[in-house]
Amino acid sequence: MVEIGRLAPSFSLPDQDGRAVRLADLRGRWVVLYFYPKDDTPGCTVEACEFTAALPEFRHLDAVVLGCSADGAAAHTRFIAKHRLGITLLTDADRAVMKAYRAFGKKMMYGKQVEGVIRSTVLIAPDGKIAHHWAAVRAAGHAEQVRAKIAELTGAAAPVVRAAKRAKPAAKKPAKKPAPKAARRIETAGKPAGDRSASRTRKPARRSS
Repeated sequence: MVEIGRLAPSFSLPDQDGRAVRLADLRGRWVVLYFYPKDDTPGCTVEACEFTAALPEFRHLDAVVLGCSADGAAAHTRFIAKHRLGITLLTDADRAVMKAYRAFGKKMMYGKQVEGVIRSTVLIAPDGKIAHHWAAVRAAGHAEQVRAKIAELTGAAAPVVRAAKRAKPAAKKPAKKPAPKAARRIETAGKPAGDRSASRTRKPARRSS
């Protein structure tokens, strides 16, 4: 039963390395348990890669991300190596956990109703209760939806984007006055001849004895 506020169904499933992952061991942390149809298919690859890219942010929120499908350890290992995934992938071979989380059943595919894995995600709070359920998921952009929901529930502050301080306009320097033109020399050229002679020093005439 998937109902917000109720205890999440317990599980113990092997990861890609064969180690058992128990929900009970994750108490005190946020758990992102997302179910996907098959390793290395287009939508599942997009989803896994986006969760991997966002892992630093999930760790900052003290959240662990677990992907779950019916694929075995060998398929998980190849999937992780091929796309350099950093998330843990669980194997639910008999689909019992998927059914407990309503992630397996009838769904529409290419216009036909079929039975299979339903791409969905359950967010489990540190107290072990279901905090949110995405019953139907679109792969692209889903990792960010989950991260935003955890941030909302924990009251984690969004990154503060500080506006760059506007630089004060530089004080306008007073416009430079054009340098005074060099004083023009008073040229005698062009003046009347009389003026030119007047400007010359005349020797006093000698008196006759």
